[in-house]
Amino acid sequence: MKKFILTEDELPRQWYNILPDLPAPLPPYLHPVTYEPLRPEDLAALLPQAVIEQEFSPERWIDIPEQVRDIYRMWRPSPLCRADRLEKALDTPAKIYFKFEGVSPAGSHKPNTAIPQVYYNAREGVRRVTTETGAGQWGSALSFAGSLFDVAVTVYMVRASYEQKPYRRSLMHTWGAEVFASPSERTQAGRDILAKDAESPGSLGIAISEAVEDALAHDDTRFALGSAMNHVVLHQTVIGLEARRQFELAGDYPDVVIGCVGGGSNFSGLAFPFMADRLSGERPGTRFVAAEPTACPTLTRGAYAYDYPDAAGLGPLLPMRTVGHGFMPAPIHAGGLRFHGDAPTMCALHDKGYIEARAYEQTEVFAEAVRFARHEGFVIAPESAHALRGAVQEALAAKETGEERTILFGLSGHGHFDLAAYDSYLAGKLEDYTIPQSQLEAALSELPKAGRL
Repeated sequence: MKKFILTEDELPRQWYNILPDLPAPLPPYLHPVTYEPLRPEDLAALLPQAVIEQEFSPERWIDIPEQVRDIYRMWRPSPLCRADRLEKALDTPAKIYFKFEGVSPAGSHKPNTAIPQVYYNAREGVRRVTTETGAGQWGSALSFAGSLFDVAVTVYMVRASYEQKPYRRSLMHTWGAEVFASPSERTQAGRDILAKDAESPGSLGIAISEAVEDALAHDDTRFALGSAMNHVVLHQTVIGLEARRQFELAGDYPDVVIGCVGGGSNFSGLAFPFMADRLSGERPGTRFVAAEPTACPTLTRGAYAYDYPDAAGLGPLLPMRTVGHGFMPAPIHAGGLRFHGDAPTMCALHDKGYIEARAYEQTEVFAEAVRFARHEGFVIAPESAHALRGAVQEALAAKETGEERTILFGLSGHGHFDLAAYDSYLAGKLEDYTIPQSQLEAALSELPKAGRL
């Protein structure tokens, strides 16, 4: 395995904002009650002012605060690696690279946005932040960030993952956070769900509702979102900015960029700096592939419409690909990919044909993850394994045609807290989930009246 390493001096000084480079203006966010275009001040009770400004900023480049860069240096720049052993095992002429985000203290890409979000909250005097988490990567990252800035963190963790991944909870507790299984009895949103289904496995939409309700009930508290919105995508572009520079060192450039998609920040953070080259005409042939689970097929089977980011409809209406805010995904082990909608910027590019989408069953994803571990050594997160599966498909297609192809995929996190899932796969107990069309149509029938795009 060959690594391409940047020095600390090469750590990006600015994040890249794709909004001014989109091929068409992004449809506006809408107020959840009035359906009028959302104003920055409508978010004042939820987010710190600096984050609100970034959410609506028309600037292409936004400075990374030096205090944030100092913390980034704990693990950044992260390595770009060439998976040459996997290439040989596949007998492919393709070159496979991966950007490895599992080197962060929390083990994933999530601290890239957790650190600045907590930094801005602390700077504005916020004493506590609430959040949702699926598999626990985001909750872990925010807990880590809270410990650095002396900000209390409350995490609502999707019940299915709360039970599947106890050591993620341990990690959050170690960093000082309080963690509750969602749906919980702590909020009206949680109690409403439990009244309907006392055994509900939960969803990210429900967990967001609980975290938002909690934040709105306390003046010293704000909410921190782990994916989807523009400011989160913005912070994650540090990944792709580093990768683009590392490809210069390698004397190469990707023909296809692949990432897993839950809410879209990981994929967008890797892809958007390369997408900028395509949008400018500098690299018009680069392809972008979003990999998602068949259990929550937002891009491949969802509708492009206005929808709430949470189950209770407390957040702003976002223009996105969605399977419906009331959708209850199956309890797959890639908990971070169980979100019902995607980042508006990513969805706008998907709608215009700039991004392809593929959905995978979890058994084929784990098969790929095991092969990767046996050739490249790393045991990776189930979420990341979706991107790996897409990369292998591209490599095998190159083998079939005999063409050279440079593939980049995002390895968003390690799988050290997912070994129970690996045990299930290796024992032949892992199940696939493909959502029936009737269930999908039922969820989409409850979309808000703002309509489809």
